[in-house]
Amino acid sequence: MTRKHRRLLVLVACLVGLGGATALTLTALNDNMVFFVAPSDLASKPPRPGRSFRIGGLVEPGSLSQIRQDGKPVMKFRVTDGKASVSVFYAGVLPDLFREGQGVVVLGMLRPDGEIAASEVLAKHDETYMPPEVADALKKAGQWAPPPKPAADFRPAAAIPAKPG
Repeated sequence: MTRKHRRLLVLVACLVGLGGATALTLTALNDNMVFFVAPSDLASKPPRPGRSFRIGGLVEPGSLSQIRQDGKPVMKFRVTDGKASVSVFYAGVLPDLFREGQGVVVLGMLRPDGEIAASEVLAKHDETYMPPEVADALKKAGQWAPPPKPAADFRPAAAIPAKPG
């Protein structure tokens, strides 16, 4: 075998190894990816069974209740984007800022009855923040009302009089 053939063989072996490593990495990433779904999208394109996904929207007013499931307290509420809503069950402590009418993102899996078994509930962290995915879903549904801008209660440095010195 000539040097040229050996070099070509080493190059082909490296490319095959690199391709295999890339394929394994992409397969592992695909299994761990979490997709965002709006409630109205959930009805038309449900995720495959056993797949975790995020759903976002507003907590529907009047839908928050506590039930007992298998002897444990479980919070039940509905998440809506204005077009559709979906029931969510969550066994755990809800965030302090969680309340009806507020933006929320829920990580969970779809149950056979069409409800979501949540493993994590995220609430917005202040009065002006809304996750970009939730804002986009609400804009698509025509329910978007941008938060009001906070009033400016400060003066620029140039407007502050200098202390006489």
